[in-house]
Amino acid sequence: MDAPAAESPVRDPVLVLIGPTAVGKTALSLALAERFSCEIVGLDSMQIYRHMDIGTAKATAEERARVPHHLLDVVSPDEEYHVARYVADATQACREIIARGNRPLLVGGTGLYLKGLLEGLFEIPGIPEAVRTILRQRLAEEGRAVLFAELGQCDPESASRIHPNDTHRLLRALEIFQATGRSWSEHLREQQAQPSLATVLQIGLDCEREALYERINLRVEKMVEEGLLGEVEKLLAMGYDPGLKAMQSIGYRHMLQYLQGQWDWDETLFLLARDTRRYAKRQMTWFGNDPNIRWFAPSETEAIFNCVESFLMHSLSPPLVKGGIKNTVRNTRNVSIA
Repeated sequence: MDAPAAESPVRDPVLVLIGPTAVGKTALSLALAERFSCEIVGLDSMQIYRHMDIGTAKATAEERARVPHHLLDVVSPDEEYHVARYVADATQACREIIARGNRPLLVGGTGLYLKGLLEGLFEIPGIPEAVRTILRQRLAEEGRAVLFAELGQCDPESASRIHPNDTHRLLRALEIFQATGRSWSEHLREQQAQPSLATVLQIGLDCEREALYERINLRVEKMVEEGLLGEVEKLLAMGYDPGLKAMQSIGYRHMLQYLQGQWDWDETLFLLARDTRRYAKRQMTWFGNDPNIRWFAPSETEAIFNCVESFLMHSLSPPLVKGGIKNTVRNTRNVSIA
């Protein structure tokens, strides 16, 4: 799929709040939104799915009543939702929020979505349907591990950034190589792209590893108490295939394994907490490579408020409005629309 036609970037100030799962983004996002007249735009690749509330830790009805939220419950679990669509939806949401006289506040932990907004989209080469069909047949017959090993040979750079369980992106990388004879990574390096947001303050939340892992353990306990297992059973009763990308995400695949008799309950909870901790570690590895993020502890509320006030004051100053825009994004690079 091709990247959408480029528009001029949103030039008004946009706030971004990122960090690993369970670090405390929700509470701070509400405080920021109420303090600075913001509306929240989701930056989460799982919260876009309907019927998946507990396992994705979506904002509650009470929290949505306090502050308007966007890009939650966008598609059904069996619908495709890729980075290109997210960038288009999020950019449109930002424009509409600004038109209402408020400020966009992007909140979440999906680094690929943020990368698409800040660095632009990679235009995917056309992939013959025959290539897709053969790769899917091989996936069914040979398994994911064989295809991942093959990717490590033809495109080691992509293999290093794609999780072995990410079937969608694994197939996309192999499709590109087999259709063009060149790796996904080579295409990324050669193309230039247009960012969607021009004036951005990125605030990152982090805390000591042991404290974060304890928060994750509590998050898992809370999800289970709120009925994560029942949510998965309901999804199955609605007819959603256990093999769907959405159903194979953290939390949902663990409940499926339990329901299918693969694990007992204690093992399920142990592995769910462990895999969530590993996911948080991957998130911090991703975000830790970005020098533009201003990092704070969740408790440093006043320091964060002061940082936002300074950013807004400088980005809205007369010289900035007359002379150009403040662009805190690093040099434009590319991101795929997988």
